[in-house]
Amino acid sequence: MIEIMKLPYSFNALEPQIDAQTMEIHYTKHHQAYVDNYNKIIEKYPELQNKSVEQILTEINDLQIDPTDKQGIINHGGGVINHNLFWQIMNPANLPDQELINSINQTFGSIDNFKEKFNEIAMKRFGSGWAWLVKNQIGNLEVYNLPNQDSPLSNGHTPLLCLDVWEHAYYLKYQNRRADYLTAWWQTVKLLGTNDTNE
Repeated sequence: MIEIMKLPYSFNALEPQIDAQTMEIHYTKHHQAYVDNYNKIIEKYPELQNKSVEQILTEINDLQIDPTDKQGIINHGGGVINHNLFWQIMNPANLPDQELINSINQTFGSIDNFKEKFNEIAMKRFGSGWAWLVKNQIGNLEVYNLPNQDSPLSNGHTPLLCLDVWEHAYYLKYQNRRADYLTAWWQTVKLLGTNDTNE
């Protein structure tokens, strides 16, 4: 059984970009529900209980389990680890990751080019899902979106950066203005060394 990741900052730590009410609901209701529902499925399968969520999602296509439960693991297990990474990316204590910055510059030409591509992918995600920066099987960076709570791990990719574009992530403050949410969100991403939380 797993427990919800401890949020490494207070609910109001990302204001004004991400409001405290959205953070509290997102973390205590949505993320907690993914944890609870994942545990209910894993209870049925003792052989999976000593494996991490990441390992199970990496092996998901090879699991010989009930198809409904397999989809449930994709949905809820993905919901757990996607949010774990999302919270960490927005941690106000983060410092710029020079290795990641160098890789992005090498692949996309500049941080600004990368952000433009990432924003385009995030805006094109119809309905609920995530935008991703990943490292693929041969070590190259890719940007794409996935529906629902699908994880790049199931494609054999390593997630590096992600943005939740489910409406529950931004609707209280930004309503249907996803582009405004993206602009605000980048101000929480210190890993790339380009944000200004005083804007």
